[in-house]
Amino acid sequence: MITPIIVVAALLVLLVVLLVFGIIRRPAFFTLAGLIVVVGALVIIKLSQFAAMGAMAYAPPPDTVTTVTVTDATWQPILTSVGSLAAVQGVTVTAQLDGNLAKIAFGAGSAVKAGDLLVQQDVTSEEAQLRAAVAAADLAQLNLKRSRELLGEATISQAQYDTDAAAYQQNLAAADNIRATIAKKTIRAPFAGRLGVRLVNLGQTLKAGDPIVSLQALDPIYADFWLPQQDLALIAEGTPVRLGGVSAPGGTIEGKITAINPDVDSATRNVRVEATFANPQASLHPGMYADVSVQLPEQRKILVVPATSILYAPYGNSVFVVTETKDAATGKTAKTVRQQFVRLGETRGDFVEVQDGLKAGDEIVSAGAFKLRNGEQVVVNNALSPPSQLAPKPQNS
Repeated sequence: MITPIIVVAALLVLLVVLLVFGIIRRPAFFTLAGLIVVVGALVIIKLSQFAAMGAMAYAPPPDTVTTVTVTDATWQPILTSVGSLAAVQGVTVTAQLDGNLAKIAFGAGSAVKAGDLLVQQDVTSEEAQLRAAVAAADLAQLNLKRSRELLGEATISQAQYDTDAAAYQQNLAAADNIRATIAKKTIRAPFAGRLGVRLVNLGQTLKAGDPIVSLQALDPIYADFWLPQQDLALIAEGTPVRLGGVSAPGGTIEGKITAINPDVDSATRNVRVEATFANPQASLHPGMYADVSVQLPEQRKILVVPATSILYAPYGNSVFVVTETKDAATGKTAKTVRQQFVRLGETRGDFVEVQDGLKAGDEIVSAGAFKLRNGEQVVVNNALSPPSQLAPKPQNS
């Protein structure tokens, strides 16, 4: 406050000197003197207020947070991979011979049994040929019968009898060949399953190999996936497997390993594994992507915390531990937070494994950690604490 007073006093002395030497007149002197005194007083008052505000220590209000206690958990180790679903039996039904399509006996997307008729090609020409071949076979059979009787009477030679027997067999073979042609043009389901989209139309001329419809056996269904070679010793046929990333009634799809390739891919050093899953509702389809989790038999104890409590950063992940501190001046206790760096492990659902940095029983901030500073005072309010689940099922909003 000394500097503004000195400045005001110096200005007033200067005015007096100017008045004595007649440089300014009395009215101007009193006007300027009054103005200097008023402005100086205002400056001194404001500076006093600013000094008083600066002397007061500003303490921000404590932040409200929710907390959880670090707990022990027992998790079953799992091996994860990305798999692709495949039908136990799957094929695209095709035409075996050229021919005109005379009948379509299935509906797109329908279920069929093994042997059900799918399509019928035009076989009118083959049926006529078959009647002629059957008639020729019947005649050859009669001739063979007569030849057998005559041979017994020594009326014909053995050579004639052999010729008639061969003719009969040739006619039977010709009839069977025509029947085989008719069977190939009568296309049936090779196994039970579900049909796909119809790819042909009535009256269409089919060429050998033309696709007709996709047929897939959906129950059970396979999941093919790959695991690193170092995990090969941990798995065996019958090891439980769980599917994720697919929609199905109940949400959980359990199966087991049914086959492990005996060879390891030399390029990736991975081994191909096949798991089988029941699919009674046909909710799983070949070609679908799926997350595969192989459930290993042993159990291990770990420390877990909610994922919302972790502050992820390039230099290290951390949490805020809540501690009780005592004010030396007032003697009151308050909750403060201490930033603690942690080493994380596996993540499951809403929880994260903590391998180092915490111990069971520690109270940590579960929500609101992003706004905290090390050593800051907090207020704990767990009334609206977000729930954490090992298998969350978020609803569509």
